[in-house]
Amino acid sequence: MSKGNSFMKGAAILGIAGVIIKILGAIYRIPLGNIIKPEGMGYYQTAYPFYTLLLAISTSGVPVAIAKLVSEKSALGDYRSAYKVFKVALTGLFIAGVLTSIFVLFNARSIVESLDNPNAYYSLVALVPALFFVPIMAAYRGFFQGRQNMVPTALSQIGEQFFRVIIGLVITYLLLGYGIPVAAGGASFGGSIGAMSGTLIIYMVFLSKKKEINEEIRTSISNDNYEVSAIVKDLLIIAIPITIGAAIAPIMDAIDATLVIRRLQTINFTKAEANELYGQLKGYAQTLINLPQIFSISIAMSLVPAISNAKARRQKKEIEGLINSGIRMTLLVGLPCAFGLFVLAKPIISLLYFSNTPETINSIGEILQYLSFGVIFLTLVQALTSMLQGLGKPLIPVVNLFIGALFKVALTYTLTVIPSLNIKGAAISTVVAYMIASILDLISLSVITKMKFKYLDTFVKPLISSIGMAVMVRISYLGLLGIVGSNLSTLLSVVVGVIVYVILLIITGTITNEDLVLLPKGDKIAKKLDKFNLMK
Repeated sequence: MSKGNSFMKGAAILGIAGVIIKILGAIYRIPLGNIIKPEGMGYYQTAYPFYTLLLAISTSGVPVAIAKLVSEKSALGDYRSAYKVFKVALTGLFIAGVLTSIFVLFNARSIVESLDNPNAYYSLVALVPALFFVPIMAAYRGFFQGRQNMVPTALSQIGEQFFRVIIGLVITYLLLGYGIPVAAGGASFGGSIGAMSGTLIIYMVFLSKKKEINEEIRTSISNDNYEVSAIVKDLLIIAIPITIGAAIAPIMDAIDATLVIRRLQTINFTKAEANELYGQLKGYAQTLINLPQIFSISIAMSLVPAISNAKARRQKKEIEGLINSGIRMTLLVGLPCAFGLFVLAKPIISLLYFSNTPETINSIGEILQYLSFGVIFLTLVQALTSMLQGLGKPLIPVVNLFIGALFKVALTYTLTVIPSLNIKGAAISTVVAYMIASILDLISLSVITKMKFKYLDTFVKPLISSIGMAVMVRISYLGLLGIVGSNLSTLLSVVVGVIVYVILLIITGTITNEDLVLLPKGDKIAKKLDKFNLMK
């Protein structure tokens, strides 16, 4: 199998796992939102930015560094050094997990009070076990990803989400009688149960592969000079910029958690009303925006080891092919999702969060419309960041995202106090932040690689197909609304959108034979379409 096909296979495996995970996540978030309402989601979402910030600090950079170094060493046949990298990193992440979990355990009360939302205490303290287990799990995922084996990561992700959903919902329901703040804490504890489960699953997979790993080490082209100090240095050189970059998004969320609620109170919203609006943004609209990341994250995770491997072998054309494929596949997902969420924002919210009041549903729908275009730039940032990391330039996307974050803070501060915008100002600032970061990443990638993008095939054709799809979706929804009602017309319009989008991709020549053969049974589909002269 070629490296390009290997990359696509890895992305496909993680993408399938991502679909399962997001379905489970929807099963979790939708009833959760209906159980604890926007108030509880506000507490739940206040705790999460700080939690994800600590996870970013303790896990984000090192697993990518593991994947990159393991991939490079494996490409050279030095499996002994590759395994040594993993062992050193696992030790470091274990220590990080211990330190962060202890820190939160003893400081949870003061943290939520500093965020001006003391009722989020239970939601934060319930995540302490996750802070210990997630770093350990991340080390194993980085090791397997470096070997370009995405199955263990996929299995642990599915297991993690499955147990999070089941246990989280049960505990939330049982604790509801103790008040919404405590019930929100039960929802958070589901995340800790999931982390424990995911860690156990990937460790069991590791044990099953231990014999194969030992055999690789035995036949390795050994580099006995790769000392622990050198490994730590190499890990940190890669991990520190990535960690800083990964921390920016949670920092932006943490800023939202404090800045937005306080700024809303300056225009005469009560603290409870401000918390509820924040819950609408983060607990409802933001959740739907994160759905397309199923595929963009899968693509991004596969790109780092694939590009690193090609770079170690000095295969410039292969690198360019991976970059072109990565950007195009990301846009093929991001663009239609953004336009689809925009034209069906309110109907989707009404379908999913039916137990809320019509006023709340309308408010969340408006937030989602503003936030929907962020899908394009958020998914692009993820893919482009991985490309730059794989090329050994991890600091560049950090700087670019930091510039975007500065714009976000300024716009959030300014826009949320405009009465007609209020919470929607925070949504606009998020879109602008990722738009700036993605544009800067594209420019940086172009300068570093000196490659020319095929703008028509990569950007224009997917855009045309997505706009055409969105128009047909809106027409079908309005046409069906008076016949079958809002919920059924929403579901049917989504089906129409998928069919129309695929047809437009074929008509415009955006999808080629080469793309189809990478999909399951894709070669057979391509042959049938060729008979009708539909492929270009």
